[in-house]
Amino acid sequence: MKKYLLFLIAFSFFAQCYSQIKGIPTQEMLNAPKTVTFLAHDAFDYAYTIENNVFKKSKGSENWEYKNVTLGKITKVDLQNPLKIVLFYEDFNTVILLDNQLNESQKINFSEHPTPINATAVGIAGQNQLWVYNNLNQQIGLYDYLKNEYKTISTPLAGKIKQYTTAFNSFIWMDDSGDGYACSLFGAIENLGKLPNADQLQIISSNQILYSLDQKITLLSRQKDKSWANTLLQLPEKRFEKFYYQAQILSIFTTEGIYNFKIILP
Repeated sequence: MKKYLLFLIAFSFFAQCYSQIKGIPTQEMLNAPKTVTFLAHDAFDYAYTIENNVFKKSKGSENWEYKNVTLGKITKVDLQNPLKIVLFYEDFNTVILLDNQLNESQKINFSEHPTPINATAVGIAGQNQLWVYNNLNQQIGLYDYLKNEYKTISTPLAGKIKQYTTAFNSFIWMDDSGDGYACSLFGAIENLGKLPNADQLQIISSNQILYSLDQKITLLSRQKDKSWANTLLQLPEKRFEKFYYQAQILSIFTTEGIYNFKIILP
């Protein structure tokens, strides 16, 4: 398979500079059935997918899977820590924690907690905790899954969460007005400014966001002065339906299949 060069053209409000990096295909194109939802590759080249609501992990002849028919549809998967994978089943207000072989290590039903919780956003945090957005009071909280303790840390959010991601130290989201925010472990909320109205947007961190518009993928990088610099990713001329970035792998989903590129974001 040909090697492609991926050019990055970075520009800001005050200056314009040019740089390029090499996007290296990690493997041949993957053909995936329409019933398969590809999630990500991790740093060890394991692929994570959902097929018919069964969560799967695979590499070569190694295959593991987890299914729980009693909890309905998997709403979100958090793969930040391959040793502590988070599956969120929003319809049943429940989180399942899995180990690296997809064995269930813990089941958390927020409906059984003494504090009323209706979780609509969940992700892994630091210090044996989970980020939880509680729709009942519209506030962000932290749930300690070892102690079964929950605490609210933020003030009520003004808008509805349209898209979110979590890191160990922050909960980052875009609301229905297109504004970005980040909440720290101490409940401090930082306004990240207006985010692009894009075909697809993936929040990498509070300082990096990828978005696609008109078949082009752009990286937004937050500068020291809090402004955003744009970096255009020049990819092979292929029409894509969506993309996903995880563990330095950019996956491009086309009608032909899935293309994966090794890319280190600046």
